[in-house]
Amino acid sequence: MASKNKLFFCKECGYETIGWLGKCPSCGSFNSFVNAPEESSSGKGSGKTDPNSPVYAASTYSWTASDVTLRLSECGEEMYKRHKTGSEQLDMLFGGGITDGSVTLVAGEPGIGKSTLLLQVAAGFDAGGKDILYVSGEESPAQIKMRADRLGIKRDILICAQTKFETIAKEISERHPSLCIIDSIQTLYSEQVSGTPGSVTQAREVTAGLVRIAKTNNISIILVGHITKEGAIAGPKILEHMVDTVIGFEGDSSGGYRILRVIKNRFGKSGELSFFEMGTKGLTPVSSSSALLISGRPLNAPGSVLTSAIEGSAAIPVEIQALVTDSCYTNPQRMTYGPDRARTNMIIAVCEKNFSSGLMTKDIFINVISGLKISDPATDLALACAIVSSVRDIPVRANTLILGEIGLSGEIRPVSGLMKRLSEALALGISSVVLPGAMAAEIGKNGSGYSSLGLEFIYADNIHEAIDILFA
Repeated sequence: MASKNKLFFCKECGYETIGWLGKCPSCGSFNSFVNAPEESSSGKGSGKTDPNSPVYAASTYSWTASDVTLRLSECGEEMYKRHKTGSEQLDMLFGGGITDGSVTLVAGEPGIGKSTLLLQVAAGFDAGGKDILYVSGEESPAQIKMRADRLGIKRDILICAQTKFETIAKEISERHPSLCIIDSIQTLYSEQVSGTPGSVTQAREVTAGLVRIAKTNNISIILVGHITKEGAIAGPKILEHMVDTVIGFEGDSSGGYRILRVIKNRFGKSGELSFFEMGTKGLTPVSSSSALLISGRPLNAPGSVLTSAIEGSAAIPVEIQALVTDSCYTNPQRMTYGPDRARTNMIIAVCEKNFSSGLMTKDIFINVISGLKISDPATDLALACAIVSSVRDIPVRANTLILGEIGLSGEIRPVSGLMKRLSEALALGISSVVLPGAMAAEIGKNGSGYSSLGLEFIYADNIHEAIDILFA
């Protein structure tokens, strides 16, 4: 049994407790508590701590501390200076450029292009005459030089191949660069904290020290983070709470295309997406994301439907494919690549309840082309139509965009951002749109602008009517 005076904390949310718990009372996750090793004798407990220690300062003081308490009406507006990255797509992800004093976490699978992307950011970053520091704990300076030559980077970037936090903190304070890139946060360690590099305690304390440095010295810092086999960012969940921006790579690392999604952004919009293509010269922006997601779509193929998902501030046309086959297993398989698995299971249950197609005994595979993850409920009806199309082996109505949120009783509910969705879909040759019946009044209203699109609008109040229309 664990000692009562041992400190444990939840690796998902950072909740601390004396003694181990099976379930976190803060976030509700199970078996997430790990032992937090005590800091060494040179830390807070000795009473003779070095006041210049970055880790100690970060662990003791807040980087947003204010001497006075103000009312909201008395708070002034802070003017943040943004630096361009040399790429409009990346600037959009950061909310207009990388902000002074911000800390960004970039995470993705091994080999997906994190280091390549950040070298390109360092090459195009508007540093205002200051240096750019690249701290590498995974590659030697010679390896970084080889990659820079391959990418055609001419900028003379400072390279620091160190993993000891105190050495890196000293280098940052002496050089005072405009941008510092840490590749990666899991390789760094501090002598003042027990544990191996990459452990929960080391990652938490070192990140806190870097955030403290960024805020007090007005230096932009970008951290590279690893991910687990489940696709989550490695380390305690508190890392994502501490940083200002979290950007994740999506898509298959073996493919030629990369999708960057903003998971969190304190200086801009969350959920923004950018599409890139990996080539010999690194990552280049894709001019038309719609063409990338829809290109090569099979015509009149059962199980293939078109819909539109709102991601960030953009509407993205996507193709959803479903494959329903007889199962040879005791428990039929449910595999989803793109849609949320729990919501997909709900849609499957609604389809089985309304059509009695024997889905409970069949394997069902759902795929969003290009590996894009979607969570927009407006794609529910398209997902249901793809499943019914596959199980009946009948293609849906050609050149039709399907939009609608499905309730548990099979009703179809209205969607938001309709004009944005339709404008993006027009370039794909869409001629008709299936919509919830509740939106008929909005479409027919004078001056709404929908009549000028030249589309045929078809309305359905429930899933039965939608299926009858699409498979008539």
